[in-house]
Formats: sequence, C-alpha cells, structure tokens
Amino acid sequence: MSATIALPDSAPPPPPDSPKMSLALRVLGSRKLLWTGLSLFVVLSIIRATQDGADDLTSSGTIETTLRFTMPILLAGLAGLWAERVGVVNIGIEGMMIFGTWFGGYAAWKWGPWVGLLAAIIGGMLGGLIHAVATVTFNVNHVISGVALNTLAFGSMRYLSELLWDRSDIQGAGISQSPQQKSALPRFDLPFVSGGRIGSWQSPDLMGWFEKRGWPILGDIGGIVKGLTTNVSAGTLIALSLVPISVWVLWRTRFGLRLRSSGESPQAAESLGVRVIPLRYAGLLISGGFAGLGGGYLAIVASSYYRQGQTANKGFIGLATTIAGNWRPTGVLASGFLFGYPEALNRVGRDAIRHLLLFGFIIALIWCITSLIRGKWARTAFGAVIGGLLLQQWLIIDENGISESLTGGLPYAITLVVLAVFSQRLRPPAHAGMPYRPGDSH
Repeated sequence: MSATIALPDSAPPPPPDSPKMSLALRVLGSRKLLWTGLSLFVVLSIIRATQDGADDLTSSGTIETTLRFTMPILLAGLAGLWAERVGVVNIGIEGMMIFGTWFGGYAAWKWGPWVGLLAAIIGGMLGGLIHAVATVTFNVNHVISGVALNTLAFGSMRYLSELLWDRSDIQGAGISQSPQQKSALPRFDLPFVSGGRIGSWQSPDLMGWFEKRGWPILGDIGGIVKGLTTNVSAGTLIALSLVPISVWVLWRTRFGLRLRSSGESPQAAESLGVRVIPLRYAGLLISGGFAGLGGGYLAIVASSYYRQGQTANKGFIGLATTIAGNWRPTGVLASGFLFGYPEALNRVGRDAIRHLLLFGFIIALIWCITSLIRGKWARTAFGAVIGGLLLQQWLIIDENGISESLTGGLPYAITLVVLAVFSQRLRPPAHAGMPYRPGDSH
C-alpha cells in the first residue's frame, strides 16, 4: 500500500533571463535615456523659438563650431579612458597634447597635414612612454608623474621653438608659434543634406531649408543636422571613428579584455598568466597617441600652425569627460559635446548664452521637483542652489549684458556641476591609480 503526500502549491522558480529579455531590458533603459534627451530637446526648441536672440542655440554655425571644439576634448577623454582602464591615472594628458601640437605643427609645416597628424600621434606617444616609465617601472605616484610631465612638455616645447623658429629667415614663425602648414586637410559637405557637391553639381540643401524656416523642432533638427554635416574635416572623421574602434577593441577583443583586467585586478590577471607590465605600457602608449592626436587636431585642423598655449587646459577637461562618461567611449563622446557646446556658443552666439542659462534653470527646476517627489532632500537642495545661481545670472545678464568672465568660465563651471551630479553613479576601474608590483601576494 502506498501513500500519496500532497505538497503545497508553490510558484515555480522564475526562469533565468533569456538573451531576448536582457536585450529588452537594455532597450528599455535606452528608451528612458532617449525620452529624457528628447524632452530636454523640446524645451530647448521652445526657448529658441520664443525668445529674442536665441536662434544660435541650435543654429548650424553653432553646431559646426561645437563639432570642431569637441574633437580635441573627445580625444583627450579617450586618452584618459585608455589609461585608467589599464590602471594608470593620466594627469599628464595636457602635456601629451602639448607634445602633439608642437610635433604636429612642425611636421605639417615641413611635409603637410597628414604627416603632421602622424607626428602628433608619435609626439603624444613619447609623453605616454615617459609616463609609463615613471608610473609602471618605477612606481612613481601617478598624479606627481602627470604634473611633472605637463611641466616638462611646456618647457621643452618652448625651448625647441626658440631653437628652430626664433629666426628672421622663417616667415610667420616666432618663439611662441610655428610657420603656417603647407596645406589643409580635405573638407566636405554632405550632398542633399547640407548642400554638398556631386562632381560639379550643387545638390539641394534640405536641412538648411528647414533651418531657415525656423519652425519649432523641425528648424532645430535642420540646424543641428546641417551643422554636423557641413564643412566636415577628414580629421574630424578620424576622431569620431576612434569611438566605435575603442568600443570594439576594449569590449570585443582578447587584448581589450586583458587590458581592462589590468585596471580592475592586476593580481588576478597576473595569476591567469596575463603580463600586466607590457599591457600597461601598451595602454599608456595608446593613451598618449590619442592625446597627441588631440593636440595635432588643434594645430592642424582647428588652426593651421602651432601656437604656445593652444591646448588651453583641454587635457584637464578631457579627463573630466572620462569621469563624466563613466569610463566608456560613448559616454566620453556625449560628455565631450556637453563641454564643447558652451565654448562654441561663446564664439558664435554670445547673446544666446543668457538663454542657455534659462535652459539650465528649467533643468534644475525639474531636477528639484523630481528629487522632492522621491524624498531625496540633499539632491533637492543641490538643485535649488544651482537653479538659484543660474536664475540670478540670467537676470543679471538681462540688465547688464554678458560679462567676459562668465563666458570664459562657463565650460569649467559645467565640468564641476556634471561631476557633482553624476559622481554617485560612476564606477571607475577598481585598481586605477593604485601601485602595482609584479609578484605581490594575490
């Protein structure tokens, strides 16, 4: 005789997430970010359409200038990303960019812009090698090494300029700048989108037509797309292509996996047979190459000669984009545009900066309301302080005009605000900046 025992009903355990479910979750997360961005774009469009003198907020001239100002910051940010992903904090990006501007300007004067870009990369890699010898081989503090590298780059390039260019027989040169380069890199407009040529035929300028109409949303889209596809330099295309290349190398190749493991846990990587020291040298050489290319962009694409002080602290802003972009190439790209936009607006449409402050006040107000609803009092207070400062500056500008100190310091103020807002959501490589010696106990 057998007895049957009835077990209580219970729900079956949930199945593990399928690849489709994981993909759906990622898409939903992206949709949330997308809707946030679209909402902010609509607010900016309304301000542009309703406020006098706000057309430059999304004009093609502003966006074209933003693209040009963003590329050196983007390359500096990628330099910081590659260095910290391999475990080394690179405060010396500014110095590597200085090497890039000088070597790029010299080679572009001698042999043309393409050789100039290559020389800029080599100059930056020289700075990366110096930083690697100090931090990887001799375990010098990363911050001290970077600061020393910045000082070395400035002084040595000044000395070389005095040796080579402080002569009366070289036209246009001097102790603080190089002669003009031989030629410029090719530029193009995209046919049909921004009126580019196909052979000798001038195609229609579709986005320019929408921009001239000034309609809300459509006029802004026209201005943005036209700005992104007008007078685009080959150097800009090279810089932008390095974002997907970095994504692929770091997250889709064995080399990238090993390089990231060096920044997360070098002892664990070493126990699995990974040679951490050569990896760190390779990562810093790549980092220096990116920074040098950013300096070369300044000397060859954004200008046509090397000039002392050309980097203008873009190496430090680039390091901020590395942090604000959460040590990911796409995040660095977005952060680069965030920092390049106000600088471009300062050059193209300074009168529109007061409307940008109004836009920032509205964002701060929305931030305060959502934080208050969620019961996050510290975030609410922070948003209230930022919003109050923006509103105060907006009112002051309406009465007294735009001061030069405000426009000059705006990119740095945005840097501080962005880092303060996103600091709690960032995850740096676990071992970045920490000393490492091969063979230490695991």
